[in-house]
Amino acid sequence: MVITMLLGQTNVAGVVAERDGRIAGSGFLSDDGAVAGIGPITVDPAAQDGGVGRRLMERLLELCAARDVVGVRLVQAAYHCRSMSLYAKLGFSVREPLVCLHGPAPNVAVRGFAVRAATRADLEACNAVCFRIHGHTRVPDLAQALAQGTASVVERDGRITGYLTALAFFGHGVAETSLDLQALIGAAPHVLGPGFLLPSRNAEVLRWCLSHGLRITQPLTLMTLGLYAEPAGAYLPSVVY
Repeated sequence: MVITMLLGQTNVAGVVAERDGRIAGSGFLSDDGAVAGIGPITVDPAAQDGGVGRRLMERLLELCAARDVVGVRLVQAAYHCRSMSLYAKLGFSVREPLVCLHGPAPNVAVRGFAVRAATRADLEACNAVCFRIHGHTRVPDLAQALAQGTASVVERDGRITGYLTALAFFGHGVAETSLDLQALIGAAPHVLGPGFLLPSRNAEVLRWCLSHGLRITQPLTLMTLGLYAEPAGAYLPSVVY
């Protein structure tokens, strides 16, 4: 289902590795312009020792170079030492410890913060927030969320201070402050799929999520190659980046 979803997006490229006429693995690249995200990478367990994962990564990095992206991101399962070793050898740096959170949506309001459904009229303001936080925008992901009707914005003092595409594995959010982010999480109608990702260094939001019934299901690691700026606000990465 995930692969079908990825193949249906115009900004996603996929590659497969073949051995003896059979598919031994696959990998995907999501291109947002200046920055690209890699994942998921999957390898047949029977081919784990044959360099399939490395070759998939090398091919995806070749595609990144051909597209002139200046930064590459991926989210790695923290328990998987071999994959972290591979990504480090290929030049990736560890940037952020993450946790996946799952459970019923908190369904709580944060006083002083108004959350509503996003519209196309909000696109410029949302992109401006993302640029202030990360130094780049995520236009394709945000545009898709607007088209699907899952995006929301938070307003404070009469202006947009953050947005959320969906509270989901493939969703992302950016906000000027942790309270803006809490308001977006609290207003989300559902936690979709296996959960959503939160930087565990944001102790304020992590404790708030745990106190409202969400639970940690797994640790992950955000790794980057090339251009990267320390986020200047609160955010939720997607499983791609």
